[in-house]
Parts: sequence; C-alpha cells; structure tokens
Amino acid sequence: MPVQYKYRGRVITQQDITFLRQFIADHSHLSRRRLSAKVCEAWDWKQTNGALRDMVCRGLLLMLHRAGEIELPQVRFVARNPLVERERPAPVLIDMTPVIARLRELQPLEIQQVRRTGHEPLFNSLLEHHHYLGYEQPVGEHLKYLVWSHGRPIACMAWSSAPRHLGSRDDFIGWSQQARKRNIRFIAYNTRYLILSWIQVPHLASHILSCVTTRLSRDWERMYGHPIWFAETFIDPDRFRGTCYRAANWILLGRTTGRGKNDFTHRPNRSIKEVFGLPLTRRFRELLSQ
Repeated sequence: MPVQYKYRGRVITQQDITFLRQFIADHSHLSRRRLSAKVCEAWDWKQTNGALRDMVCRGLLLMLHRAGEIELPQVRFVARNPLVERERPAPVLIDMTPVIARLRELQPLEIQQVRRTGHEPLFNSLLEHHHYLGYEQPVGEHLKYLVWSHGRPIACMAWSSAPRHLGSRDDFIGWSQQARKRNIRFIAYNTRYLILSWIQVPHLASHILSCVTTRLSRDWERMYGHPIWFAETFIDPDRFRGTCYRAANWILLGRTTGRGKNDFTHRPNRSIKEVFGLPLTRRFRELLSQ
C-alpha cells in the first residue's frame, strides 16, 4: 500500500508524487528555489494575501526528497540564514531611575507601534536585556509596541501570528478544521510583555494591556490588510499568575499539552502553560467559523 504523506495540512497523493517526478524532469535546469516557485504556480498554491507558498513548498519537496519519493537538483548555493546569524540587539543607554507612583502620575501614556520605525532597535534591545526570555525575532506577521511616559520608555509588548493548533482555544471558539485553516490569521498571539523592572506602578500592566488590545485590530489591518478578532497568550504558572490579564478581562481557556507543534511522541517535552484569550469583537465565533 503506497505511503500517504501530509505536510502543513496538504495531503500528498501518489498522483501528486508522479506529477512532481515528471515536473522535475521537465525543469531539470532550474534551481531548487525556482523549482519550488514553479510548483506553487502549477498547483496555484498561494497564501491568503496572494503570495506563493514558496517556503512551505520547499519544505514539502525536501521532505519527499529525503523520503526517496523524488530527486531534487543538486544544491547550487547555500544562503546565509539571517535568523541564525543575526547579531543580538545591543544594550541601549536609558534612564533607569526608579519610578514608584500612581498610574495617574504617569499619564498621559504614549503607545507607539514601532514595527518598521526608527524605535524598533530600542524595542528589541529592551526585550533582549530586560525580559527573562530575551528577544526573539518574529517570523510572519507581527507588531511591536513601545510605551512611553514623560519621554521615558516604560514597557514593551510584542504580538505575532497565532499557533496553528491549540486545543483549548479551538474548543473555546468551536470552529472546524477547515475554518481554522482559513481564519487563523485573524488571531494574534501576545509573545512578550515587559514592564521595566524599575517602574513600580499599581494597575499599570492591565491598563497598558487594555489600551493595546483596543487598537490592535486597527494597527494590524493598517500593516497587513486584515483585522484581528481574537487575542491569545501563554502564561507560565510556575512564574506568574496572569494577574494583569485577568484584570483586563482575559479568559483562562485551559492549558497547553506541553508537546509543541512538531511533536510526534505525544508526550510532554516542555513546560505546560496556561492559555488566556480575549475576544476583540462580540461576533468572534461567527467570524472565525465562516
């Protein structure tokens, strides 16, 4: 019985493999990169924004090559991986004078989306040197927020595309597998949240969280051309209680399995996190399930 392959939600049939073998033979002069783009065009395999799913296709072709189902051309050029070789953000000299005050004394707060702006290096540096997880370069759609008070940076918040599979979230939304594949882009994942340690102001964290989530969908649509209908995040219960999320009306959806997206053993291999979510529109279930 022929082996059936599945890659990033696409089932690869024996007919597909036969097609790829002939396609590679007919385009043997092409590099692996150009071949991947041509396959995407032949299959009309595109992202929701119309761009070719080139990187996904490259991964699929490499998987089939390693499985012995197809034979790719020899590698012609090994490109540098900027994500692997990227220099870590350098420290930035900022005012670290302690601030112990009430929230109203910090007003007005200035919240800036700094992705693709001159303040992005400052954002990266603050996370790298003051967040316990450090800075991690996001892949895919993402936004970065820097919060100022009286000319001083006091907080950072990073958002990115949501994980494809998350049981407690998927159960809460109640969407089908097909709807999730189509609409996962309408969910944003809060990957980092930092209040600088010398800023000690009660209720500041929940206040900033509410302010950012109020504008998140508009900013996302301005940057990427589509809104956000649901926000989510993970909390490590061994370190935090999620107090500011609870105070900002986020909902505890459940816990992760601790297995990660590439697990094949069905056994926990990392710490288990609490999953919090926040609907950004009352119609989130209807919209996400379309």
